[in-house]
Amino acid sequence: MDNRPIGVFDSGLGGLTVLKEIKTLLPQESVVYFGDSGRAPYGSKSKETVVKYTFQDIRFLLNQDIKMIVIACNTASACSLDQVKHSFDIPIVEVVGPGAMTAVRETVNKKIGVIGTVATVSSGVYEKAILRLDPEVEIYQKACPLFVPLVEEGWWDNDIALRIVEEYLLPLKEKNIDTLVLGCTHYPLLHNTISKVMGDDVKLVSSALEVAKVVKEMINENNLMRDEKIAPVYRYYTSDSVYKFESLGNSILNHEIHSAEKIDIERY
Repeated sequence: MDNRPIGVFDSGLGGLTVLKEIKTLLPQESVVYFGDSGRAPYGSKSKETVVKYTFQDIRFLLNQDIKMIVIACNTASACSLDQVKHSFDIPIVEVVGPGAMTAVRETVNKKIGVIGTVATVSSGVYEKAILRLDPEVEIYQKACPLFVPLVEEGWWDNDIALRIVEEYLLPLKEKNIDTLVLGCTHYPLLHNTISKVMGDDVKLVSSALEVAKVVKEMINENNLMRDEKIAPVYRYYTSDSVYKFESLGNSILNHEIHSAEKIDIERY
């Protein structure tokens, strides 16, 4: 038994989509979540800056006495995973591998689209991960830098979101892809709008559920299960407005968040 919480972080609110799936699959587990909304988006920053932010986020979570790290941010995973794994002696789960595996499993015509931040797309991390699994797949990538600000603003399914999604994705639709990887944990919140643009024939792959499955496997393999007789505790932290985090977070998780705290992440 290990009653310590799981630590989850993202550049903002998007990682709550991962937390939601973890809560569903592992309802007995406590979680500490940090959303770095004050410095979002990570995807437009340099690799060096993203690595710096990632290390600060992890150091903050380690101060919360966690038993596992979930990097619920594609940009952080793409830019810093290797360095993180060599620097911290704690189980770490990232989002790219599970998303790539799901996309390869779902595609029929072997034409996969990948959308993400500028940093994630530029890194080629999804392309490498997918081609390792199936070298015959054709991959079409598109950076969508305005998607994260849309989500952080709560504009998930309105006319503004639709116009921006069309601008980015209509050229990708012409490639006849049958599977689209939402390569940022913010993007599932635009699911309805993206689906309107891409059509029902294109499968949208969110890594959130697959990541939660990996977390469950890792907990079982390492005997890190929490005592089910003790009620789980969820703690939320942000580097920006607590009010905004709680109001949008409530919409994502479908339950009330009353305990969010603002922290100075630069201290870490």
